Amino acid sequence: MGRDWKHLADTIEAARETKNLTQVALAEKAGVSESTIQNLESGQERKRVPASLHKIERALGWKPGSGERVLEGGEPEEQQEETAAPPSDLPLRIVHELQDGPLLDATVVDLTPFGSDARMIVVVKGAPDASPEQIRADLLAWAKAQRHMQNIPTGDEPDEKAN
Repeated sequence: MGRDWKHLADTIEAARETKNLTQVALAEKAGVSESTIQNLESGQERKRVPASLHKIERALGWKPGSGERVLEGGEPEEQQEETAAPPSDLPLRIVHELQDGPLLDATVVDLTPFGSDARMIVVVKGAPDASPEQIRADLLAWAKAQRHMQNIPTGDEPDEKAN
C-alpha cells in the first residue's frame, strides 16, 4: 500500500481547524513556512516525507511518528497534556498565571548571544473564556512579538546611529 497524501492533507487540515488555527498560525507555531502547510494540505503526491512533518506533528499536539502513521492510512496519536503542577519555587503570581487560561505556546530563549548563560522561558496563555478568533489573534500577536525579539540587537553589532 502506498502513502496516502490526501489522507494526510485532510487530517492536518481537520486538526488545524479543530485547534482554530489558520495556515499562517500553524506555520508560525511549527516554525515552518506557510507554503509548507499549503503544500501538505494540497494532498499532492511526493517521493519523500518532508523533514518539516515532525515540526507540524508537534505543533498539532501529535505524538512523534503520527504523520507517517496517517500516511499509511492510520490516525494520529495525540500527546497527553501534562497536568503537572508548576514548580513550588515559582512566585505565586506566576503560579496563578500558569493555572489560568489555555496554554497557547511556550518557548525557551537562549540568552548566550546577550552575554549570559541563562535561559528565558516564555509561556503564552490565553484568556480562560477566549473565543477562537481571540486565540487566533493572540497567537498572531505572539508570533509578531517573537519576530521582534529575534531582531533585538545583542550589543555586539556596531551601533549604526553612532556613525
